[in-house]
Amino acid sequence: MAPRIDFYVLEGADDRARLVYACRLIEKAYLQNLTVCVSLDTPAEVEAFDALLWTFGDRSFVPHEAAAGAAAGPPPATPVVVGCRTAVAADLLVNLGGEAPPFFSSYARVAEFVDAEPARRDAGRRRFAVYRDAGHTPETHRVNA
Repeated sequence: MAPRIDFYVLEGADDRARLVYACRLIEKAYLQNLTVCVSLDTPAEVEAFDALLWTFGDRSFVPHEAAAGAAAGPPPATPVVVGCRTAVAADLLVNLGGEAPPFFSSYARVAEFVDAEPARRDAGRRRFAVYRDAGHTPETHRVNA
């Protein structure tokens, strides 16, 4: 079954707003008993997003852990894994990296987040083209965050 791919396009260019919106979507997935894999580009981004998931909302709690290495292994002990570099058993892939992860088709849903910052907007367009060229029909959602 082909994954459902959703692009959430924020009007502003504030990277923190984009990341907080991703945290909210991850929290919503967690509250619906879904598991989530979060793909990021660098260890520094993984560390920063890990901290943000603990602090993005005063009343929010999203149990998560950093991905353990590059090899696929048993399902994670928490519902959210941050820093996936390979497919991890989960319902939803949240991509916060610059490119479409090569393992995206392993998931039922893929969530992409784009804002108005020119480099991130261009990277989002390239990811959209990757999905479209792979035969998928991504959906775009305009967001006022």
